Amino acid sequence: MYRSISIQEDDFIFGDLYESFRLKCSAKTGGLVAFVGFVRDMNFIDGESDQVEILELEHYPGMTEKSIAKIVDRAASSWSLEGMLVIHRIGKLKPEDQIVLVMVAASHRSEAFQAASMVMDFLKTEAEFWKKETGDLGTRWIQSTDQDLKRRESWEYNSE
Repeated sequence: MYRSISIQEDDFIFGDLYESFRLKCSAKTGGLVAFVGFVRDMNFIDGESDQVEILELEHYPGMTEKSIAKIVDRAASSWSLEGMLVIHRIGKLKPEDQIVLVMVAASHRSEAFQAASMVMDFLKTEAEFWKKETGDLGTRWIQSTDQDLKRRESWEYNSE
């Protein structure tokens, strides 16, 4: 299985990455699912809306890549995949900036969709990033939400 994990400050060009990824996957690939996440312009804190100005992501080199590799390994052990690519940006990002790209290739579409969804749920809760958001209500560190944790836990249940 082809795999690529990148933590980077620079933005990415989806079309170029898609074409390169598609060509690196085997002829057994029957479907490819891609998810691009963006920085939202609004967040809710204790029932109040907060206009997001900056989302700053920090990481510990080596540790972050290792945590993402574990997520990729888990997906690869759960489904028969032909390829997986994960790019996560760090640094100071503004609303509408691309923050994450997950691409999964598999023999069948359902495997690609499930694997991409699981990887995103685990990235939100298990990947080693520290996120600080600055907005109208001040600056605060971002934690996984209850909803994020429930989605992640649902994969534990589904794998038993």
